[in-house]
Amino acid sequence: MTHRRAEVALAVKRLQHRHHRALSGVLAPLGLSLVQWDTLRHLHRRPEASLHDLAVLTFQTDQSFGSLAGRMAERGLIERVPGPGRAVKHRLTPDGERLRAAGQELVDEVFAQSFAGLTDDQVEQLGELLDAALKPRDASPL
Repeated sequence: MTHRRAEVALAVKRLQHRHHRALSGVLAPLGLSLVQWDTLRHLHRRPEASLHDLAVLTFQTDQSFGSLAGRMAERGLIERVPGPGRAVKHRLTPDGERLRAAGQELVDEVFAQSFAGLTDDQVEQLGELLDAALKPRDASPL
């Protein structure tokens, strides 16, 4: 075995860190942080998602995401609308959708550059391997 599991895990973390730095850099001129753009992306895919759902999807606590959502609503990027019971749903505004689309082009370019050394088949294989590694395990402590 030439790649120990710990080394592979560290390589995944390094790649993630590289992506975060690059994405933060390309999104900054749009006035967006990575978590803000990620929120817009998730709302595009899941209109009217709840605050809790968006917090989970963006790796935030409910409290921190609530603060972020408030700031994004003040900027006119998202709308907060009442849902059933105490739930609050969220929607993209036209400005939010415009910035999401502009950000998507930049994000796609970052990832194209990041994986330029891999063939399409290798990218597909990497995706399949990561899917397999992320599958829930019955005995997993995670």
